[in-house]
Amino acid sequence: MFENKDPLRITETLLRDGHQSLAATRMRTSDMVPMLEQLDEIGYFSIEAWGGATFDTCLRFLNEDPWERLRMLKKHLKKTPIQMLLRGQNVLGYSHYADDVVMEFVKRAVDNGVGVLRIFDALNDVRNMEVAIKTAKQAGAHVQGAFVYTISPFHNEQTFLAVAKDLVSLGCDSICIKDMAGLLAPYNAYNLVKVLKANISVPIHIHTHYTSGMASMTYLKAIEAGVDIVDCSLSPFAMGSSQPATEAIVAALEGNERDTGINKEQLYPLADYFRNVKRELEKTFKLNTAIEIDTKVLKFQIPGGMLSNLLNQMKEQGMADKFPELIAEMPRVRAELGYPPLVTPTSQIVGSMAAFNVMLGRYKVIPEEVKNLVRGKYGRTPAPIDRSIRKLILGDEPTIDHRPADDISPQLENSRQELAAKSYSNVSTEDILSYTLFPEVALKFLEANR
Repeated sequence: MFENKDPLRITETLLRDGHQSLAATRMRTSDMVPMLEQLDEIGYFSIEAWGGATFDTCLRFLNEDPWERLRMLKKHLKKTPIQMLLRGQNVLGYSHYADDVVMEFVKRAVDNGVGVLRIFDALNDVRNMEVAIKTAKQAGAHVQGAFVYTISPFHNEQTFLAVAKDLVSLGCDSICIKDMAGLLAPYNAYNLVKVLKANISVPIHIHTHYTSGMASMTYLKAIEAGVDIVDCSLSPFAMGSSQPATEAIVAALEGNERDTGINKEQLYPLADYFRNVKRELEKTFKLNTAIEIDTKVLKFQIPGGMLSNLLNQMKEQGMADKFPELIAEMPRVRAELGYPPLVTPTSQIVGSMAAFNVMLGRYKVIPEEVKNLVRGKYGRTPAPIDRSIRKLILGDEPTIDHRPADDISPQLENSRQELAAKSYSNVSTEDILSYTLFPEVALKFLEANR
């Protein structure tokens, strides 16, 4: 039954994507520290605990230094590699940064404790991942190249395999199927993993979300096809729009050829502790963590959190009655803009364009981010952008076909000088990076922690 006889490895996402998906990334370092050494003893492949939205949220909402969190995590996690999610040339922000920022950020991340970097690009444009991959390799980290899974007439097993091969040729140590919206169906996962395993020698990792209700079934079929590693979260921060529960996947494989080797009894006290953490976070931050499964995501490909944000925007404009039109407009805009996968920042770009179309008329008002996508400033879209739409948005303005970051001048020295002008001349390189990525938020943090 099993193509791969090795034990299945698990990446624990509790400390990053688990609480990002269900609790608005509000878990604090103080919530994590008491259980870090127990987590370290479980036998995970890695513990995802940094990157994604954690960096911004630390500074913006928790008055924490994300770099200090990383150092604290590393102090307690002595056996298990700390994993982070990096958005390629976007680093942890929403637009491209210069190469000097990407290189310095990756070096500092590894120096401060990151052992595994999962690097992806919203458009699956490998050119936008190259600098981060090469720098992370040189820094001695395990580099995991990820491709974003999506469904469109232009995406299939062969197009995903082509991206994966490009990533391996750049030196990636493993490949991740990154399914951010829970779109990957069980038998499609089986077939995709089989194709990857037949053509690629490095380990294959799969990341999905429970949003559509299929995630555990998807994992089981992927495991049967030979996937090497899966992302799970301990049960208090699992399911809903998060990952499958670690305890359930461990129990499902117990006594079988792909038994994880993890003792599920060791997971129960951890789950009990973090269940209490979740209750406390719900009270403190007034969170609703009971996020329902919605299989309609398979039709719209819009993650649940984004749907609720779009609905709120429509309500604020007094146009909540037009929400069904917005839902119908999203796939239409996505097709016209070259079928980008709907992940940060392309999900926000397509969503805002669809909202303006419904509220004001099609392409009557065009956000700058949409113009930049059409200009090629985010990279190469999976399919060509509709010619008539490109003409409507840009007129005769030329588009670019080179790597977008080639047009960005070095940024770190400017950031250093700007901070010095604001009386921050003795700050660390890490602080300069924080300021470069999130200027206003980092400045407020520095002011509050002089």
